[in-house]
Amino acid sequence: MPDQIQIRNFKLLLFCGVLPEEKVRRQPFRLDIDIEVDLVAPSETDDLTDTVNYGEVLGTLERVLEAERFELLERLAGRVVELIMENPLVSAVGVTVHKLRPPVPQNVESTGVRIRRER
Repeated sequence: MPDQIQIRNFKLLLFCGVLPEEKVRRQPFRLDIDIEVDLVAPSETDDLTDTVNYGEVLGTLERVLEAERFELLERLAGRVVELIMENPLVSAVGVTVHKLRPPVPQNVESTGVRIRRER
């Protein structure tokens, strides 16, 4: 398994959906993210500049995603990957987007998509 920085249960209130009410009201989402990056150097140097700063990743995702609107979970997940892949140290990203209150009559905890992209 490649080296990874893992982010679990990152919660955001976002606009995402195709129904009229989803376009005017933010909904809760949860993101699980796996960032593949070579961690040999930072494991030896203990230097933040040798790795991906997950604090910066979270700040960027929060700022950008809360300002944008999406219809599909697939596009939301794709946007997360695009933003993280801007860092040249990142070799691949896997993201799972969980919609915590899907607008369906069935009793489900969440719906979601998982995508993975690599250079």
